[in-house]
Order: sequence, then structure tokens, then C-alpha cells
Amino acid sequence: MRRYEWTQWLDVPLPGGRVGHWLLAAAVFLLFFAVFALLRRLVVRRMAAVASRTETDVDDFVVDVLRRTRRWLLLLPAAYLASLVLTLPAQIREGLRGTAILSLLIQVALWALVGIDFGVERTRKKRLAVDSTSVALLGVLRFVGKIVLWTIVLLVALDNLGVDITALVTGLGVGGIAVALAVQNILGDLLASLSIVLDKPFVVGDAITVGEFTGTVESVGLKTTRLRSVNGEQIIFPNGDLLQSRIRNWGRLTERRVALAFGVVHGTPPELVEAVPGMIREAVESRDLLRFDRAHFKGFTPTALDFEAIYWVTTPDYAAFMDRQQAINLELLRRFEAAGIHLAAPTPAVIVEKVERVERVGAEPRPSR
Repeated sequence: MRRYEWTQWLDVPLPGGRVGHWLLAAAVFLLFFAVFALLRRLVVRRMAAVASRTETDVDDFVVDVLRRTRRWLLLLPAAYLASLVLTLPAQIREGLRGTAILSLLIQVALWALVGIDFGVERTRKKRLAVDSTSVALLGVLRFVGKIVLWTIVLLVALDNLGVDITALVTGLGVGGIAVALAVQNILGDLLASLSIVLDKPFVVGDAITVGEFTGTVESVGLKTTRLRSVNGEQIIFPNGDLLQSRIRNWGRLTERRVALAFGVVHGTPPELVEAVPGMIREAVESRDLLRFDRAHFKGFTPTALDFEAIYWVTTPDYAAFMDRQQAINLELLRRFEAAGIHLAAPTPAVIVEKVERVERVGAEPRPSR
């Protein structure tokens, strides 16, 4: 009887159930919250200790994800689980369910933010050493990714709360089209910068020629690309215009071609004319970083016997290219002088017109042919 009197208060009716039901709901709430908080603390501490001893960054990512787990966001899911023990009105139960899902969505979004930051930072470290062009764009991709993520979370949350998001999505689509039309030039340059980063027609440090302008790429921004010209001034191109132009990338040269053309005077003995290609070949092959291609007596002109030779400088370095070209020219001058071969000087054509004397008054003078 005494035992009954001691426990009968558990049967006292309350809104949503008896006292015992409320105590059970409170136990479920506290147990769920306490067990999760304890597990989170233990796992974070253990994983942090492991991560400090390893070189991989995956365990660091796991630690960051666990640290971004907010305990206060688990209050509503714990409250919803506890409410299942009670007999609550449908409106209250649905409200608890909706807020629990909302809090879980926010928590998932926080985990996804960690994933976005981790992926961007990992890519930045890999690309920084080999392609610094894409580093600037990674920040934009991070920003756009976070906007898209929170937009999805907002739409899912509104849909879960019973809001009809069809009209909202339609409005966002129409508004997005209007904004895109208003800023189409900016968006065009932004997409062009993305194309430059992905397709890599050039990277920072490459020497390029665009139209009549030549310079070294200093930076690739979201809207413009900046070059430092050979004269020292900075040249700024909109990214959209840049991709519509013909680009010569001198930074990707592996070797440089030299076309040597000259003429010798008429009257040079045939045996000396025949010896000229051999002289050119010997001069080229006697020096390093050069590769001989061909040398020929090309033909006759009214002022000279024309020769053409092709050789390659097997380095993209411009100073080395000019040094070898100068050395070959000087060597040929010495050889020609020693052999008695004289280079022909181009003779400009002079056209003389004579005006005839016209006796008849009013007649137009005509040039004689």
C-alpha cells in the first residue's frame, strides 16, 4: 500500500500524458543530448591527437567537421524524440518535427561549409606552386558555393515548413534572368576568367602577344587580365575581349626558328656560290644550342644571287637566341671576307617621270612613259 502511495503520483494526469510520461520524455531528452555531447568530446579529442601525428589532411577535415557540430542545434531534434513519448496535439508535434528538421538542415549546412573550405584550400595549395592563375578564382568559387548551399537549405526549410516554394523559385528564376541581362558584360568577363583558369591558354608569368601588344601576364582577375609590357607600362584587357583575340604565348616556346636571307653580287664564281651553303652549315653546327635545318642558293634577282638558310636555336631564352644569331652573322661575314664573297646591297628602284611641254593652251600635261 505504501509502495502504491509512493508511485501513484506518477499517474497524475498532465497535458500530453501522465507525470511518468513526462519524466520518461525528459530522460530521453537528457540521455540523447548527454550521450552525443560526450561522444563528440571524446572523438574530437582522440582524432585531434591522431591528426597532430599524421601528414594527411583528411583526419584534420574530420576533426573540423566534428568541431562544427553545434550542440545547441541538437536540442530541437532531442526535444522531438522526447515528444514521441507524449500525447501531444498534432500542431505541436508537427511544429517540433519541422523545427527539428530545420536544425538538422542547418547542421548539415555547417558540415558542408567545412567541406567547401577544405576542398578549396586543398586545391589552392596544390595549384599555388604550378598555376597561380586559378588561386584568385577559387575564392569566388567558394563564395558562389556557399550562396548556392544556403539557398538550397532555405528552399528545403521553407518547403518543410509548408510554404509553397514554386512561386518563389519562379520569381528567383525571372529575377536571375533580369539581373543576368543587366550585368551581362560583367558575367561575360567572369565566365571568361573561368575559361582562362580551366583551359589555361596562358598562366601568370607567360609572355604573350595580343594584337599589337606584348607583355608578361601579371595577374588574371575576375574581370580583367593585367600584362606588364616590355616598355614597363601595364596593359589591362577585359577577359571577354582577351578570349576573342588571337593570343601568341611566347612562354611556351621550346625553341626558336631563324630564317637567314641574303644575297651576293652578280659575277661571283660558281664554285664560291656552291660553297656558301656549306659555310652556313659549318658555322651553325660549330656552336652549341643550334640545330641546322637547310641552306640553299634560292634564285636570281636583278640585284643579287639570293640565298636562304634555316636553323633553330634550341632554347626559348631570347637573350641566348639573339647571342647565337649575332655569332652566326659575324662568323659568316668573316668567312665571306676570307673567301672573297661580297654581299649585295639592295638597290632601290627610282622612277623618273618627264612632263611633256604642251603648246596648246588649256591642254592638260601628260607624263611620258
